[in-house]
Amino acid sequence: MKILTVIGARPQFIKAAPVSREIRKHFKEIIVHTGQHYDENMSNIFFEELNIPKPDYNLNVGSGKHGEQTGNMLIKIEEVILKEKPDAVLVYGDTNSTLAGALAASKLLIPVIHVEAGLRSFNKAMPEEQNRVLTDHISDLLFCPTETAVKNLKREGIEKGVYNVGDVMFDSILYNIEIAKKKSNILERLGLKEKEYILVTIHRAENTNYKDKLTNIFNALKDCGEKIVLPLHPRTRKFINDYGIEVGQNIEIIDPVGYLDMIMLELSAKKILTDSGGVQKESYFLDVPCITMREETEWIETVEDGWNVLVGSDYEAILNAIRFFMPKGEKHDYFGNGHSSERIVEIINRTLQK
Repeated sequence: MKILTVIGARPQFIKAAPVSREIRKHFKEIIVHTGQHYDENMSNIFFEELNIPKPDYNLNVGSGKHGEQTGNMLIKIEEVILKEKPDAVLVYGDTNSTLAGALAASKLLIPVIHVEAGLRSFNKAMPEEQNRVLTDHISDLLFCPTETAVKNLKREGIEKGVYNVGDVMFDSILYNIEIAKKKSNILERLGLKEKEYILVTIHRAENTNYKDKLTNIFNALKDCGEKIVLPLHPRTRKFINDYGIEVGQNIEIIDPVGYLDMIMLELSAKKILTDSGGVQKESYFLDVPCITMREETEWIETVEDGWNVLVGSDYEAILNAIRFFMPKGEKHDYFGNGHSSERIVEIINRTLQK
């Protein structure tokens, strides 16, 4: 059997690595890279570090308005599907690449497999929420990372083909953490000491697209009295320059880093401040307190366990969390046992053979 995998953004590369390893033990896999993330530090380095096979197709779509980008992907993915005639199309997460891949397959009556199905922020203003809801409703196999995700789908009337398999990002962390410890020298390169800095990531439109919100965030970082390390997303860099935001002297801006370096930066941080869903989970997996600059999160388990706190873009809330937030409560195994990828491939094999 032939599986066509559509990926295009940094979080998808991380998720695809363990699943692709398992897929290739049983099926032929065709990898399509949409080119949604095309920067060297946001794309190529992940294929090298995670040993993801070189994409069979790179669509080179690049950036653009949401409709334009998704439409270009849809056209090009359809062409690849017609040429390759796969038995199923597999998509990850909630990006424009996810929706375009799912739509192209569904229109051609090819089964759609969605890894990381069922997540909901219940904020339909988020492009990611639009993408994940639409993808779930046209998918045939829906692999959920948590029981909460299964319940979200059930509320929307989706019960057929739904499986709680655990989180493939947990698989990836477990597989790569010792490799990162051996290979990464990011702390030495940056002159950092363990637990003496705050790691920050900012990229979501709900923060970057509003001058007042992004200004609040940077003012809080400037005034917090801590060393800040900020691997800066290209979009966020553009908005900082456009808005003329002052960056505090305690903030060390660096280029986006590869997966192994990111693991070490997360593992060694005193706390993590982010608006990324993936980083929220990774901080939880690595036992690092997380402060989330959003009003809601798909990963409510991390909040319920007391390891994550939501602060939005409020200046005082960010400052207070940096200074005083500490985890309380024990962690639970919401995210599986590190063998999610094997479970996914076993279910695909059993289902598609029928």
